[in-house]
Amino acid sequence: MKEHDIIRSFVPLLVQNENIVVGPGDDCAAVAVEGCPKLLLTAADQLIENIHYDPADTSPEEMAAKLLKRNLSDIAAMGGSPSFANLTIATKHGSKEFFHRFLKGMADCAKLYNVSVCGGDISSVGSGNDVFTLNINGFVDSDTICLRKNAMEGDYIYVTGLIGNSYRSRHHLNFIPRLEESEFLAGHFTNTMIDVSDGLLADLGRICEASGLAAELDISAIPLRKGATLPSALSDGEDYELLFAVDPELSERLDRQWNFDCRLSRIGQIKSGHKGQISEKESGRVLSGKDSGFDHFQS
Repeated sequence: MKEHDIIRSFVPLLVQNENIVVGPGDDCAAVAVEGCPKLLLTAADQLIENIHYDPADTSPEEMAAKLLKRNLSDIAAMGGSPSFANLTIATKHGSKEFFHRFLKGMADCAKLYNVSVCGGDISSVGSGNDVFTLNINGFVDSDTICLRKNAMEGDYIYVTGLIGNSYRSRHHLNFIPRLEESEFLAGHFTNTMIDVSDGLLADLGRICEASGLAAELDISAIPLRKGATLPSALSDGEDYELLFAVDPELSERLDRQWNFDCRLSRIGQIKSGHKGQISEKESGRVLSGKDSGFDHFQS
């Protein structure tokens, strides 16, 4: 089974209590906490050797920073602010030097983004692949939270930064999670956002499917990273840019007020049609199959 099919088929077995405002299906869950005026955001993501990084050319510091930043990107996708995290390490490395470098890298990155790493677990994997997991937590106002299901027919589709060739360019290690941009956008210009982690097409498809709509993509407007091809931009993932939907009435003001170092590009429009389906604007060709992004369980 594919990853998306596993989630769609079996996650409904997990019963949610009355405090869960947003359950499985977005970048984070959102929980109502008694006495707290904001919603608690919580998510978990992994960093797996030989899948998310090459151990031959990735330092322990880079590994730790990527693990934290890819989780911060999920908080940004919901329009939230990060607060604290729990870390688990399952590794074959038992040396003092490795743990010092990894945890120093984590500490430096956490300090940069004002995140407290307040607990976790350490284990050995023997000779298997190392697996690092981080549970990130943050907060968001209920009126600014961004959900995949909130796209509306006619909305313009925007993306921050550049797309494609993330792995070879080392962008997947050196990216900056778009927390400041998210704060500017959430509740002011959009309530529909996702981060591009599995591929532009796959992640846009998730917005469309959750919203019960389709999309038309202007592939000539996709901002390509140096060395990227259009297929890599559509499907490679690990860009960690924000992909979001904007009411056309707000588009001109957004373009005028955007004042960040990263590029802002309008790349398509939300349309009526078969939910989750994305077509190319010029030709009308449905984009699918080989274009559809990274999946951990290709069948």
